[in-house]
Amino acid sequence: MLALVPTPIGVGPHYHPPPAVHAPCAAGPLRGAARVHLEVFANRRVVIVPAAIGLRGARFDAGRVTSAACRARLWTTDPSGVVSFSARVRLGDLFTVWGEPFGPKRLLSFHGAVSLFRNGIRTRGDPTLLALRAGDELVLEIGGFVPPHRSYRFPP
Repeated sequence: MLALVPTPIGVGPHYHPPPAVHAPCAAGPLRGAARVHLEVFANRRVVIVPAAIGLRGARFDAGRVTSAACRARLWTTDPSGVVSFSARVRLGDLFTVWGEPFGPKRLLSFHGAVSLFRNGIRTRGDPTLLALRAGDELVLEIGGFVPPHRSYRFPP
């Protein structure tokens, strides 16, 4: 059995990127969509995946989005790393909606080789092309190794 390794959250704006929506936005429910859990690590530090990626006019209660004027095809409602999606999408689509750089050698403001793990297993190839599947645990790493989780227990 693997032990959980506490990993500190990185300090500064590179580890706390703001949410944004750089995609078409339409009215739709925030709950009931397919979801993946995304963890991002840079230099062995946690990078926060913020609430309100892909949402315009988000309204918050205790750090969680309770409603929004509209949503893109991928969105987040809290900073837990849970990403909801309503269509067939790829991991690169999330970063396009977010307006953040992402590719085999770039992850947000960090440069270097990007590693991708799906459900604890290393995935080779261009990480932007990974098709999202409901229930997956995805881990992106750059600048060091953090043992990836194999699964995530989604809240109801």
